[in-house]
Amino acid sequence: MVRTMNHDAYDDAYIREILRDVRVIAMVGASPNWNRPSYFAMKYLQAKGYRVIPVNPVAAGQEILGEKVHASLASIAEKVDMVDIFRNSEAAGPISDEAIAIGAKVVWMQLGVRNDEAAARAEAAGLRVVMNRCPKIEYGRLSGALSWGGINSGVISSRRRRPLS
Repeated sequence: MVRTMNHDAYDDAYIREILRDVRVIAMVGASPNWNRPSYFAMKYLQAKGYRVIPVNPVAAGQEILGEKVHASLASIAEKVDMVDIFRNSEAAGPISDEAIAIGAKVVWMQLGVRNDEAAARAEAAGLRVVMNRCPKIEYGRLSGALSWGGINSGVISSRRRRPLS
């Protein structure tokens, strides 16, 4: 059964479950430039215990943060749990199709990236989909780390939190 997801408002439990279940992330559009958002996101997610495999055909064969850069999702030999898309909304369609083909469990489209047709195809194939969100930001928000910087995460609790990872 295909579940209809409201991609305009995700439940925190849905995002939290994804971040807890995922271990290996393929980051499509990862940049070797230290000042790019994908580089920051990759570094942060690695620090939180995720294995992040960079995918960038222009930088294929190089290393980003100690990981070999792959030209495509299909060239990754190991099982990928999540495909994090740091490309535009149009490119998210074919990348989502590749994510389906390699057996990923989640397609995550970064801030500003939304492709409802690709999301529908991924969900029909049994994948969970998140659009227009950043896993780095969501991890920080849901783990309470953002509140240490004075940012209202919208998650308030008097109970000690379990780590997401």
